[in-house]
Amino acid sequence: MLKRAFDLLVALLLMAMLIIPVVVIVLLVRLTSSGPAIYWSDRVGRGNRIFKMPKFRSMRIDTPAVATHLLQSPGQWLTPVGSFLRKSSLDELPQLWSILKGDMSFVGPRPALFNQDDLIALRTDAGINELVPGLTGWAQVNGRDELPVPDKVKLDAEYLQRRSFGFDLWILWLTLLKVLRRDGVSH
Repeated sequence: MLKRAFDLLVALLLMAMLIIPVVVIVLLVRLTSSGPAIYWSDRVGRGNRIFKMPKFRSMRIDTPAVATHLLQSPGQWLTPVGSFLRKSSLDELPQLWSILKGDMSFVGPRPALFNQDDLIALRTDAGINELVPGLTGWAQVNGRDELPVPDKVKLDAEYLQRRSFGFDLWILWLTLLKVLRRDGVSH
C-alpha cells in the first residue's frame, strides 16, 4: 500500500515538473527521425501478463523487436538523438504513465520483452514474475545492460527476498547516481 501510494505521488509530481523537457524531447525525436516520438513495446508484467510500455523512441522504426544486446551493431539502429536519450535514461520518462496505470512501479525487476523467453522462464521459476516490474531495480544498479540473463535473475530473486520500502529508496538513490554517471549503459 505504501509502495503504490509512493509510486502515484512521485509519478504525478515528476510528470508535472517534467512537462517542458518532455515536450522538448518529443520535438527532438520527431524532428530528427521519421515515425512517432513514443515507441510502445510489448513487455511482460506481473503474472507474465503482456502490457504496452512506452519509451521515447531512440531507435529507427525499422529496428528488429529484440533486446538491444542481441542486435548486430546496435549503434547503426540509433536515431540522431537516440544515443543521448539512452545514455541519459531520458527515453524512460514515458514509463511514468505505466507507473500511474499500475503496470509498473518505480522499483522492481525491469520488464522483459515479450520474446525474451529465457529471462521470462528463469524469472517464473524463481517466482519473480509475481512482482510488479520497475522503472529501475536491483539488477539495474548492479550492472544494467552488461549483466548476463542468469545474473539478472539472481539479482531479481535477491530483490524479491529483500524488498522493503527502505530497500526501494536505496535502489532509487543508487539509480540516480548511476544515471548521473551514465554507468552500465551499452548504447
